[in-house]
Amino acid sequence: MPFGVASKALAAILFVAFPCLVAAPLATAQASLPTLGDNSDLTTSAERRLGDRIIRELYRDPDYLDDAVVGEYVQSLWQPLLAAARARGELSPELDERFAWEVLLGRDRTVNAFALPGGYLGVHLGLIGVVTSRDELASVLAHELSHVTQRHISRLITQQSKQTPLLLGAMVLGALAASKNPGATQALVVGGQALAIQNQLNFSRDMEREADRIGYGLMEPAGFAPQGFVSMFDKLQQANRLNDNGSWPYLRSHPLTTERMADMHSRIPAGTPAAAGPAPVQLEHAMVAARARVLSNPGVDTLRQWVAEPQGTGFAAQPLARRVGALYAAALGSSQLRDATGARRAARKLEELVGQDAAAHRQVQLLAAEIELAAGDPNAALAALPAAGPGPAGSAGSGAPIRRPELVLRTQALLRAGRAAEGTGALQTWVATHPRDATVWQLLASTWQAQGQALRAVRADAEAQAARYDYAAAVDRFKAGQDLARRGGPEVDHIEASIIDTRLRAVESLLREQAAER
Repeated sequence: MPFGVASKALAAILFVAFPCLVAAPLATAQASLPTLGDNSDLTTSAERRLGDRIIRELYRDPDYLDDAVVGEYVQSLWQPLLAAARARGELSPELDERFAWEVLLGRDRTVNAFALPGGYLGVHLGLIGVVTSRDELASVLAHELSHVTQRHISRLITQQSKQTPLLLGAMVLGALAASKNPGATQALVVGGQALAIQNQLNFSRDMEREADRIGYGLMEPAGFAPQGFVSMFDKLQQANRLNDNGSWPYLRSHPLTTERMADMHSRIPAGTPAAAGPAPVQLEHAMVAARARVLSNPGVDTLRQWVAEPQGTGFAAQPLARRVGALYAAALGSSQLRDATGARRAARKLEELVGQDAAAHRQVQLLAAEIELAAGDPNAALAALPAAGPGPAGSAGSGAPIRRPELVLRTQALLRAGRAAEGTGALQTWVATHPRDATVWQLLASTWQAQGQALRAVRADAEAQAARYDYAAAVDRFKAGQDLARRGGPEVDHIEASIIDTRLRAVESLLREQAAER
């Protein structure tokens, strides 16, 4: 089922079934409000297992997307928020250790994000494509992070279990009245259900307010403008009324968006820069937002419109960030339409616009490499990438550690250029420090296969499956590696064979635990 549909279905499941922390006293007077209290029954381990089960399905969703560029940008906002939550006591050492703290991207074009049990978050490309500043996107992440740190889902599970007697009582009364008045029976049952649902809605509204309040408190310590909360609510209201579905206020599971906007705006001290309005749009953000819009699969006609936009009259008079985003969309859109010449032309104009902005210039280089790779010229793609050379910590640059977008693009280009061996060292170092990066494990498998190292390729493929919680597939691949090692031959590395034996036992244990949960 599509990623967006999956998130909605999961949300329905989660609201029927999620423990929480009592937040430590906060630094500012405005944030020093009581939390909803620790009244959940689910342990942190059980919540993580629940999250792992859900995330396993999302990894298989065709709309799940692992884009190195957008993913890195989201992580650049996510990590400071996590650090702020730790510093302010919102994220306890137990949750920090036990939960995953991973963000997944989905191609869905709706303006949405959602929190899952165990420290997982989902973000739709539609949301990234509509926000106009990093502060707005950070406000959404801060809100969803607060849902997790306050363990709202487990608290909802506990809350709903308390509603069961109300529903059972209504059914019993209905059965007793059935012989006398069938209409009264229906009224009693419906009335009991309505009371239970109303109690649950009220609880959910309180949680949304709590997530707003605590998320707002994370913004400034993490380096973001709190005004992003207000402007983000305004966008949600204008885009598709995500939190306002037209029902009466007392029937909503979320507070009215206008109410939440007013609450966030009242928290901004008068006279501060944040109160004056949102910060100027960064060029890097404009390009990442444009990339999200293109990658959300809008259709050929929409891509052609974006390609034509920079050629329209009045384009030069538009704000710089708008022009940068439009040119980025035109370049990437042209590349997807297999128009390499048009893509290169738009990329060159984009490079002229960004000037000395280092972060934006890097995005142009990555885009240029991607265009050349799509055009079938891997050597030109390698030349377009930021300078690289040997260095520490998996580096492939002039001494600086390699970053994930460069690593992924460089490996893909080396594989197509028949130079796979040059990328092995950086990939191995990366997975040593990021063992759950399934995409890089898969690239390492392809790299080993291209070098004739079949045993190592099978092991890397197995690790990629394990990283996405597909333990059954991982066990199959590890067993295939064992069979390959038993056949012997000069290409068999006995150290690698020993690692496969050890990892097979570990993953088989995880598979048994997974089966026991069903």
